[in-house]
Amino acid sequence: MGLDATKKQHPSIIGPGMPATLRARQLDREASLLLRATSSLVGQPISHERVDKFRRSWRLLAVTYGRRVPVASIVEHKIDSPAGEIILRVYTPKGPTGLKPAFLWCHGGGFVVGDLDSNDSICRGVAHAAQAIVVAVRYRLAPEHDLYAGRDDFLAALNWVASHGASIGVDSSLLAIGGDSAGGNIAAAVAQENLRRGGQPVQLQVLVYPATDLLAEFASKTENGNGYFLTADFIDSLLPLIEQGKDLTDPWISPARNSDLRGLPPALIVTAGFDPIRDDGLSYAAQLRKAGVPVELLHYPGQFHGFLNFDSIIGAARDALSRMGTSLGRAFRNAPPVDCSTEISDQAPVPWLRPQIPTELLTAALLVGRSMRQFSSTTARWLSPEIASAAECSLLPWWLPVALMRRALTAYLNLPAAHQTYPSGLDASS
Repeated sequence: MGLDATKKQHPSIIGPGMPATLRARQLDREASLLLRATSSLVGQPISHERVDKFRRSWRLLAVTYGRRVPVASIVEHKIDSPAGEIILRVYTPKGPTGLKPAFLWCHGGGFVVGDLDSNDSICRGVAHAAQAIVVAVRYRLAPEHDLYAGRDDFLAALNWVASHGASIGVDSSLLAIGGDSAGGNIAAAVAQENLRRGGQPVQLQVLVYPATDLLAEFASKTENGNGYFLTADFIDSLLPLIEQGKDLTDPWISPARNSDLRGLPPALIVTAGFDPIRDDGLSYAAQLRKAGVPVELLHYPGQFHGFLNFDSIIGAARDALSRMGTSLGRAFRNAPPVDCSTEISDQAPVPWLRPQIPTELLTAALLVGRSMRQFSSTTARWLSPEIASAAECSLLPWWLPVALMRRALTAYLNLPAAHQTYPSGLDASS
């Protein structure tokens, strides 16, 4: 089936609770500085010959700029599936012993790049914030495998945790699933298929800037197609790697094309104003609400696609992970689902910092310092984990006061401001 014949246009996003501000007048300060620092590393088209290079680059970028929030343990398990072994990385948070709820996570990367390491910071952050076990799934990628392989793997992992969760400390009656970008696509498709098959009920689906329709043309792709990390050129170059003769209108591949979304688990959807696929996530939120599915929409109008991976630098990423943890905790307590929209962006600069010290200069200094710290520790871990651990312990007395000072300054400079815009304009800062 030809691509042009199946594309559909979305000139606008219509539905209850859409953001009052789709895109901020400018990027949030930290986002702007990070994009300028990494502009030469991202956004270029991908090809069969460059897949390995892109995978290495994305892994390095994500590991360097992602936090390492402490957890009680990280253990990898291999499970059997009809297609072979699947690797699960299990993050157990610190806290009381006993069975815990589980959140299965599917990483992003355009179905081509990304791995368990590239989403390590997200999994750590959510495990800590939700006080739940996070199970990251290593699924098969294109172009070595077709688009069906990854969702088959994620569904198999969900079924395994539902049946054998106690063996890894999971209360299998309390499960949620989620993913970012391509992982959000897979999580949305698996939520639909799990419902169709009558599988273990899922308390919440968490879709972070998801790609739910692989053929639709949204206005945000033109508006944000260049200069904001994910580019239109990169998106277009993915199609030859992932299509492989498959029907991209199949709801198992493009879950937004499912004509009946009734009965799906409540959703938490995260979108970003400067994201080329921003309107995809917003459109799916509107579709779910129209079908009677409660949606908690978190919209960051000053952020870009992929910002969640950079939580050591970007305060909005830490804010989003915290809110994800809160929503998961609420779902695992079987609290009534919420249907609301919240917009989160930079606060105005603190008055006493101007005009003595430019806010942008202080933010840049914080970014450089954090980048050097993250890069040095990442390099040391790759060279020798034992030496890196010993070095971190010995340097802790020196790093701790610096870290505390940096956190205090970051709180003044880049504390996100939140406003609930649907169903009413209530403050949502807490």
